[in-house]
Amino acid sequence: MMIRRNWVALAAAAIFLTACGGSGESDGPAIKPFTPNEPFDPDPYPSTYEAFPNAPVLITNATILDGEGAKIDNGSLLLQDGKISAIGADLEAPEGATVIDASGRWVTPGIIDNHSHLGAYPSPSVSAHQDGNEISGPVTAEVWVEHGIWPQDPGFDRALAGGVTSLQVLPGSANLFGGRGITLKNVPARTVQGMKFPAAPYTLKMACGENPKRVYGYGNGSIPGGAPFSRMGNMAGYRTAWIKAAEYKRKWDKYSAEGGEMPARDLELDTLAGVLAGEILVHMHCYRADEMAQIMDLSKEFGYKVTAFHHAVESYKIADKLADYGACSSMWADWWGFKMEAYDGIPENIPMVHNAGACAIVHSDSDIGIQRLNQEAAKAWADGKRVGIDVPIEEAWEWLSLNPAKSLGIDARTGSLKPGKMADVVIWSGNPFSVYTKADQVFIDGALMYDRTDNAARPVRDFELGQPGEGDMK
Repeated sequence: MMIRRNWVALAAAAIFLTACGGSGESDGPAIKPFTPNEPFDPDPYPSTYEAFPNAPVLITNATILDGEGAKIDNGSLLLQDGKISAIGADLEAPEGATVIDASGRWVTPGIIDNHSHLGAYPSPSVSAHQDGNEISGPVTAEVWVEHGIWPQDPGFDRALAGGVTSLQVLPGSANLFGGRGITLKNVPARTVQGMKFPAAPYTLKMACGENPKRVYGYGNGSIPGGAPFSRMGNMAGYRTAWIKAAEYKRKWDKYSAEGGEMPARDLELDTLAGVLAGEILVHMHCYRADEMAQIMDLSKEFGYKVTAFHHAVESYKIADKLADYGACSSMWADWWGFKMEAYDGIPENIPMVHNAGACAIVHSDSDIGIQRLNQEAAKAWADGKRVGIDVPIEEAWEWLSLNPAKSLGIDARTGSLKPGKMADVVIWSGNPFSVYTKADQVFIDGALMYDRTDNAARPVRDFELGQPGEGDMK
């Protein structure tokens, strides 16, 4: 019966993908034979994502937030060839276009969550599926989270129903260097490469503070105790790793310029050298203001940049420094107090960072929170208003789209409704900062990927096929 059920699931998945008009992924490039004398391929697991087929769509009579600080009343938005074609008022529908009257509804760029563990810590949450932390040592920059992602995680579809069109999946925060993160398009696919955002930069997850010194200093039953045992040990661990990476990069730079014997590969140092070369973006779990300040100094010592500090519950204390440095703060609306380094969290954190001119982001770090990120942003927005920080809603939406896109290096292609960008769009039933509002339709690259009113237009992962009431509504 199990074998038969698996074949039924595969067949049903094929039917769903065919009904959508395509597989959502290509066969990818031909595999090249390994040639020892050639430099290594920096992208051996390339994206095979292809946009699902789409037809022109004209959305009319909507309140539009363009994601770049503008609000358009009674606006129109044209999606064509998978891109934002035009935005404004009284647009003409091209031949063959579907026209959606969005009277009374709101339209925004799709939400981008830049801190998720979906697929690596998927549902159901059983030990067999837990692949988010490689805790074998404090420095595990050699691991890539994409090699642990289960693309059948039902959480992806729950996030889609909440308006999430792209997301960064990160390794966990046990390690000083946790490994590479990956940016995904939130579409169904048979492989993680079929979800992989094309040409998005790789990222590196790092962590400071309590987590590394707790996991390694005291051990956890799976590993013995050992360094780092303190915040001093954390800093020494970073510095030692960066010194090794700088020497590794110097050898490869010399080889590229002068030839000779090719240096020996080291997967850990490949990633760290990629950071030093500016090719891999650092996303750092860090709570306390004083530690974020130290990490900024550390990055200057070794010549790299922290793209975003995550969780960052004390960012409000150094918002000016973050603005000057140019790092984003990826934050919760109101999580605080669950450990000592989270004790000084305040609900005004996000609007205070925004008000200082720094890059503010609302993130989830939760398979539940990712389903309601619009409400998380609304809470932060309202908390700001209560203390006199009156951020216009059209600016606050940048916390969910353009700013996370910037932190992932994909803002030239998504994150706002600018003509020429990917048509990653959500039509909301009302004001998206209302707890009563739901995502009605979600488009990714112009293709309708979710429709709240049509059960047939909702993706269902293989894991849930044949389980009505769980996720399969058919």
